Amino acid sequence: MTAANFFRDGWCRFGPDDRLRAWVRAALPAARATVHDPAHAQWHRYQDTWFAGVNVLPNDTTGAVDHSGPLAGNAVHFIADALALPDIAWDKAQVSVCYPGYPMPMAGESEALHRFRRDRDAAHVDGLLREGPERRRYLREYHAFILGIPMVPFGPTASPFVVWNGSHDLVRAAFRTRFGNLPPKQWPREDVTEAYHAVRQRVFETCERIPLHAGPGEAFLVHRLAVHGMAPWENGADAGPDGRMIVYFRPPHGGPAEWLNTA
Repeated sequence: MTAANFFRDGWCRFGPDDRLRAWVRAALPAARATVHDPAHAQWHRYQDTWFAGVNVLPNDTTGAVDHSGPLAGNAVHFIADALALPDIAWDKAQVSVCYPGYPMPMAGESEALHRFRRDRDAAHVDGLLREGPERRRYLREYHAFILGIPMVPFGPTASPFVVWNGSHDLVRAAFRTRFGNLPPKQWPREDVTEAYHAVRQRVFETCERIPLHAGPGEAFLVHRLAVHGMAPWENGADAGPDGRMIVYFRPPHGGPAEWLNTA
């Protein structure tokens, strides 16, 4: 695996790593505790088939949780070297847990949105948030990347993370066109709903959908502009009582111009 693969495809996978495996063992009790903490009850969604757990892992900016020590391993070295981010300040990670039946219908969600989640994996680009009653899209968050770290063993059909191969290049081109000669400070004020929907449809039509599977001690890295989502739980999928638990880091980095233009 090389940096060229990541920049071409918009994602890469890292095999077994003892340093990351040790971090997972140390961080797993804290990750499990977030699921059952009443303070995080609002993150149980889709009739308790998904715990969204956004920013609930109590890690510090080195990635350390309790006595885990800083986040380390091949993926972290790749981020430092290939992405030129040696001193990344880790955000509090998402603890995403899926269970059999995901996605069950959720109160307040339209049938169209449920179908999109079920049939299109709720595909999206991070940072382009829906706002207001008409759910218009605006650029609000500027992540450096998405780092996924499986915390427990589970099978490949237990609601895997999915990414559309090469979609980051289409998204970049579409938003360079949409923002044109506007100064970056104005970009967050622009309603980008139509441009976003158009490029996402083009991605569906032209890019290969790739389900990513990994186990504890492994990881996957996804480009911040890549279209990605989470597949439904297939009948007969293999997982233990923890379900399909993946921790995601999405550290912020820079502003609108960096989000769109850096590699």
